[in-house]
Amino acid sequence: MNVIVPSLVEPLQVPYNNYKKSQIKKVPKCVGVGSLVIETNQDQQTSTSTETTPTSVATRRLILLRHAKSSWENRSIRDHDRPLSRTGQRDAIKLSQNLLKLGWIPQLILSSDALRTRETLKIMQEQVQAFSEAEVHFISSFYSVAAMDGQTAEHLRQAICKYSRDEINTVMCMGHNRGWEEAASVLSGVTVELKTCNAALLEATGKSWEEAFSLAGPGGWKLQGIVKPDTAV
Repeated sequence: MNVIVPSLVEPLQVPYNNYKKSQIKKVPKCVGVGSLVIETNQDQQTSTSTETTPTSVATRRLILLRHAKSSWENRSIRDHDRPLSRTGQRDAIKLSQNLLKLGWIPQLILSSDALRTRETLKIMQEQVQAFSEAEVHFISSFYSVAAMDGQTAEHLRQAICKYSRDEINTVMCMGHNRGWEEAASVLSGVTVELKTCNAALLEATGKSWEEAFSLAGPGGWKLQGIVKPDTAV
C-alpha cells in the first residue's frame, strides 16, 4: 500500500460552498439509521456488440466517515494528536465489519492526517483485509477545513476529483465535524447528523467523478443510509 501525504489540492470548477441553507431539507435525526437502504444492483449496460465502452456511466459511491471516538485523558496533548479511546477502538472494529457486510469497500481512501483518523483507519485495515488493499492519501487540509463553515463539500470534491480515476467507483473520505456532516447534508440535500464513527453512504452517477459531481450538484447525491457501529446489518 502506497501512502502519500500531499499538499493542498488544486482548485477545480463547480463550487459547492455557495449553497443556501434553504436548499437543505429538514429530516429526522435518525435518517437512514433504523432502516438502512442499500442498493446493490448498480446500473450495468448489456450489449450484443463485442465492443466495450470504457467511458460508460457508472454508479459513484462516496463514504463520508467521521473518525472514531477520541480520548481526552491527557489534556496537554494537541487536538491534532489525540488518540482513540477504548470505545473508539471498539467502534472502529464494528464499523469496518458493517461496511464489509454491506459491500461498501473503498478503492480509494482520502483521510485527515490527525492521529485519531489514522488510528481509525489502521484498525479498519487490521480487521478487514479489503481496506488494506485501497489506495490511501493523507491530506492535512482535511483537518483544518472541517472547522470552516461552508467549505468542506467543495474541498472534498476537489480532492476526490484530483486523486480518483474513472475505474474507481467507491471513495471513502475520513475526517471531522462539523465539516463532515455539513458536507453530507450539502451533497444529499437533507440534514445529516454524523456522530463519531458514523458513515454517510452517498451515491451519484457519471462517466467520471467530475461528471458525477457536476450532474448531481448540491442536493443531488442519494443518501443510501447512515452506518453506525451498532447498526444491525
